[in-house]
Amino acid sequence: MAASRWLRTAARFLPYRRGLFARHLRLMRTGMAVMGRIAALRDVGVVHVSATASVRVHRLRGLSKTPPALLWIHGGGYVAGSAAVNDRAVRRMAAHLGALAVSVEYRLAPEHPYPAALDDCCAALQWLAARDDVDRRRILVVGKSAGGGLAAAVSLRCVDAGLVDLAGQILIYPMLDDRTVQRSTATAARGWTPQDNWFGWHSYLGCKPGADGVSAYAAPARRDDLSGLPPTWIGVGSADLLHDECVDYANRLRAAGVPTQLDVVPGGFHGFDVVGTRTSVVREFAENQLDVMRRLLRS
Repeated sequence: MAASRWLRTAARFLPYRRGLFARHLRLMRTGMAVMGRIAALRDVGVVHVSATASVRVHRLRGLSKTPPALLWIHGGGYVAGSAAVNDRAVRRMAAHLGALAVSVEYRLAPEHPYPAALDDCCAALQWLAARDDVDRRRILVVGKSAGGGLAAAVSLRCVDAGLVDLAGQILIYPMLDDRTVQRSTATAARGWTPQDNWFGWHSYLGCKPGADGVSAYAAPARRDDLSGLPPTWIGVGSADLLHDECVDYANRLRAAGVPTQLDVVPGGFHGFDVVGTRTSVVREFAENQLDVMRRLLRS
């Protein structure tokens, strides 16, 4: 089946107006917790990096004495998800890159609104960079959906506070802009619906999305000056609710002098790479990410 046809077919079975997370958060969390227990690799070490955050550590045999490293931040709309769900994907990245990889277990909203998740991710990054068995000059921060938004926010903190000089940020259809909830042109977006988007942002911010005074550390698209950020890759589908904010962020990064690659998948909906893991379009999307990460870790 051609890629575009597969995407159109798969999209028909996904929610597009009313959201699953907004209406059934407890059920979605339970389902994802079960998935995490099934997907979790048994040889992954778990380390508490602060009073509120832990990381799952993937250190494969045969690494160099001080290999590059990556911090993975899972998605889930700021309200769900777990690091264990992505164990196999993170392990594959670590193997392909010859890197030590850690995935952070951060606190979720609405029980723990901003800045809880961001603080946990920054604690994980600082712990990773302080290890004597990684090259702190070659650290990538990688995140998907809400995790992509958190990765972008971590990068902002790194620039402002001098936490770590990142080698790059890899943002997979990231949640960057709470003001997207004000759009009236995306009612047919599949996978991550306008209702879910409003619920996720409201839960995380603790206030009405789109309101004045929201910090750029919570919604990175609100940052005026993007100069000084690390080299960036952003991937998003053209049918994703978050498409416009991702494209705009990429364009603004380029205008600010940040080396930026934007990969737009025609017809791709939010989470298309999770639904169609065996398809050619998903394999190409994943390989593009790895190619960029390899290049960033070589430079």
